Amino acid sequence: MKKVLVSDSLSKEGLDILSAQEGLKVDVKTGLKPDELKAIIGEYDGLIIRSATKVTAEIIAAATNLKVVGRAGIGVDNVDVPAATQKGIVVMNTPGGNTTTTAEHALSLMMSMVRFIPQATASMKAGQWEKKKFEGHEMCGKTLGVIGLGAIGSIVADRALGLKMKVVAYDPFITPERASELGVEKVDLETLYKKADIITIHVPKMKETLNLICKETIGKMKKGVYIVCAARGGIVNEDDLLAALESGQVAGAALDVFAQEPPGVTPLIMHPNLICTPHLGASTEEAQTAVAIQVADQVSDYLLRGIITNSVNVPSVSPEELSKMLPYVNLAEKLGRLQAQLGIESVSALDIEYSGKAASLRTQLLTASALAGLLAPAVGEWVNLVNAPVTARERGITVRETVSSKGEDYTSLIRLTIDTKDGKKTIAGAVFGKDQVRVVEIDGIPVEAIPQGNILVLWNNDRPGLVGAIGTTLGNNKLNIGALQFGRASVGGRAITVVNIDSEPDDKTLKELAALPNVLALHKAIL
Repeated sequence: MKKVLVSDSLSKEGLDILSAQEGLKVDVKTGLKPDELKAIIGEYDGLIIRSATKVTAEIIAAATNLKVVGRAGIGVDNVDVPAATQKGIVVMNTPGGNTTTTAEHALSLMMSMVRFIPQATASMKAGQWEKKKFEGHEMCGKTLGVIGLGAIGSIVADRALGLKMKVVAYDPFITPERASELGVEKVDLETLYKKADIITIHVPKMKETLNLICKETIGKMKKGVYIVCAARGGIVNEDDLLAALESGQVAGAALDVFAQEPPGVTPLIMHPNLICTPHLGASTEEAQTAVAIQVADQVSDYLLRGIITNSVNVPSVSPEELSKMLPYVNLAEKLGRLQAQLGIESVSALDIEYSGKAASLRTQLLTASALAGLLAPAVGEWVNLVNAPVTARERGITVRETVSSKGEDYTSLIRLTIDTKDGKKTIAGAVFGKDQVRVVEIDGIPVEAIPQGNILVLWNNDRPGLVGAIGTTLGNNKLNIGALQFGRASVGGRAITVVNIDSEPDDKTLKELAALPNVLALHKAIL
């Protein structure tokens, strides 16, 4: 008998599915303090949570029998996924269950914001009748800027078009053709800031999007712009937003998420032109029922039948096959993730070639791993081996595979060719020995590099003194070189330099490197 603990509130429909499973014993214990959870977690094979329970490394260390954590929702910020992975615990989420709900909430915030509905309601409840004070704006004919055109952003755009708004959108992984299908104009961020009357944000919280809306970017927007965020706290810099509300640069804002939750009573919360809700984006009866059913089915399938669905940390294969494939899964993911950080935009197609030993493996799984790596920097770490192909299709990316028993110059090779707005970009890698992964080619130039940690990739002319200049610049900025590899197409021609460094470079260092003679382009990556 497998035991499952449900430690956060879960809809009855989900609990009924769990209880009906022969071979499962279900305990519902909500509101547990960390020490209380730690004391009992060792009894359970499965744990089902929402956002309240924090599955820390300490909890995982005490989970001596735990095999799966199921999150009824998308985000797994409250789960220490690396610790779970190290202990062999599958972590699952339920992507897609609350996309419509979150999109509708963003639109509700938008409408309430431009028509001052919460403020007018509060005024009337105080016995006032202030028609002139709360004169708002029509949404019809206004330009909506959508940052992030994934599942939620696409729904918001579609509904906005129904309101006769003009929609401009920024998403580096959406092609102009896909944008045209959705009926929106694909633009860069600078253009979006200039054009939009209202801006709504639908991107994941990660390093690249932290403080995305800040003093600098708000300054590029129209005076009197409206801002909506129902994505994740921290994407909007709250201090900078308050200053912009006070100056009038931002006419109004609507937030469902905050850097610290609950935020308490802050000057921003109290500003008359801010409306806010306590992270209600996914809080509808329909959405909670959908994710409860989904997580109950997934956890039951895994514990009783060994079926892995929507895992964020384990591919859906048998343990025996997984042990053979892991180096190649790792290589494919790193190739995709590295390529995504080398300045590509508007990806329309991905061709993956497998040769040698890699061609004899389950290439569908390897392709999913490459896609997960390619998409993660843009759409968020929730993308995984299960949902990466669907996510790619949503973004209009065509995926093709070819296999060959010949290994070219290596016993096994994986090559990614990506169609972008700037043409085709290629990257290839191989597995050396038992599990050593290497990048062996970038844009047709052979180079043997380690895809790990902080990496600098420089395109440059093959000229004397450049490698020394790179080393000197990094040294002057107190950055230690772990490895440096150089490749060139021909003597004196176009070349590439890949540098592994021990810590992340700041903007000053990057500008100095980019300004070196014969450096043509520079990108940093974190793997």
